Amino acid sequence: MRKIDWESQIGRRLKLRDLHVFLTVAQRGSMAKAAAHLGVSQPAVSEVISDLEHTLGVRLLDRSPQGVEPTMYGRAMIERSVAAFDELKQGIRTIEALADPSVGELWVGCPESISASILPSIMRGFIQQHPRVAIHVRRTAAPSLATPSLRERRLDLVLARIVNPLGNEGEDLNVEPLFEDHLVVAAGLRSRWARRRKIDLAELVEEPWVLTPPDCWTNLVLAEAFQARGLGSPKVSLTSYSVPLRLNLIETGMFLTVIPNFTVPDSIRRYPLKVLPVDLPDCHWPFGVVTLKNRTLTPVAQRFLEHLRAFVRSREMDAGLERKSA
Repeated sequence: MRKIDWESQIGRRLKLRDLHVFLTVAQRGSMAKAAAHLGVSQPAVSEVISDLEHTLGVRLLDRSPQGVEPTMYGRAMIERSVAAFDELKQGIRTIEALADPSVGELWVGCPESISASILPSIMRGFIQQHPRVAIHVRRTAAPSLATPSLRERRLDLVLARIVNPLGNEGEDLNVEPLFEDHLVVAAGLRSRWARRRKIDLAELVEEPWVLTPPDCWTNLVLAEAFQARGLGSPKVSLTSYSVPLRLNLIETGMFLTVIPNFTVPDSIRRYPLKVLPVDLPDCHWPFGVVTLKNRTLTPVAQRFLEHLRAFVRSREMDAGLERKSA
């Protein structure tokens, strides 16, 4: 690959339109499909790709009768082009926010366990303060930090429980822990266990439980708690990721479940539940917000982070007062 003085020539040699065409071809996997999507002729698309490859001095796409595939040079160009277009979009959003700080868009990712518990309380206050901000919430996997939507810059931030330490896969992520949480056992107010002042875990082995699926950390933690006591596995009547489904069943008084302690106030407001006096192993984990390194957050995203930190401080203060009065 020949050396090019990009500092002086990049503005003249590379055009955003050409990069847009290249990204469209790579995404569609075909020159013809990209041309149809862009509303131009296939020869025009082919010419743009050919000129771009000539300018860079490398082949960006491998052609075949089945379509096109990015080469290693093409994959590198895709990654940087996506980042470049995102920064431009972020710049436009920042200018819009500077012109009118009360408007903008916010893209948030989180697992259902968060969106169905504490997220409504978080969002309620933020929307009241910023009624003209459009918020988009997208579901992400839990508890994994493998967040392709964040890395593809389709999300501004992700709310997540940080169960495991980040390895090399987290080198491009910023993780800000917000608070430490732990699991508690919950039952409906009509449950016979709701009136007990002390309950041994061994008494609950044969009780019907509704839990998250076996690969979810809440299920694993409960199973480990039983194993640590030399007990058999809990009797699971239903597994589901759906928080409303699990809590609706708990409300009947027939079942038990485990929920994060930080979500208890929100859950109790919606369902007649009670936290049972059951000792579980000391299992604390941080809850945090994840953002992408080297990506400038928009003013709206920055305001949301400030609101989120204030919400956590307020919730922790309330919990502290409750503990003192108990």
